[in-house]
Amino acid sequence: MTATGGKDAMNSLQTKTAGEDLTGYRILIVEDDYLVASDLCEALRSRGATVLGPTPDMRKGRKLLQQQRPDCALLDINLNGELVFEFADELKAQSVRTIFTTGYDTAFLPPRLNRTPCVQKPVNFNALVSLIRDTRAVPQS
Repeated sequence: MTATGGKDAMNSLQTKTAGEDLTGYRILIVEDDYLVASDLCEALRSRGATVLGPTPDMRKGRKLLQQQRPDCALLDINLNGELVFEFADELKAQSVRTIFTTGYDTAFLPPRLNRTPCVQKPVNFNALVSLIRDTRAVPQS
């Protein structure tokens, strides 16, 4: 969801079922758009997740990663002109599952990251929650 999604869309996102519960999940959010980051945080917290961040750049994302290990990281691909692929590699090396939240097509991903899940903006929160829940069930490849 983007800032244009409005309160009605956000209210519908806050109703959760057992399959959407994220209690116990720690999720790092690296997103440079304040409104998108705010929507992500609100929706994930409403489902019980602990949100690390949000942070608008990789430097701060790395600092958060040193403080607490997330179960999953949500990365916008382009942070004010800086691509996050190096940070995604670092997360993968530490066995932190990554999901790209982006406006870019998946063809934009480098081959080494082409199996990393992507959620297109505007974010479909039901799809995102399913991918986050899958992070615990699927071994890092």
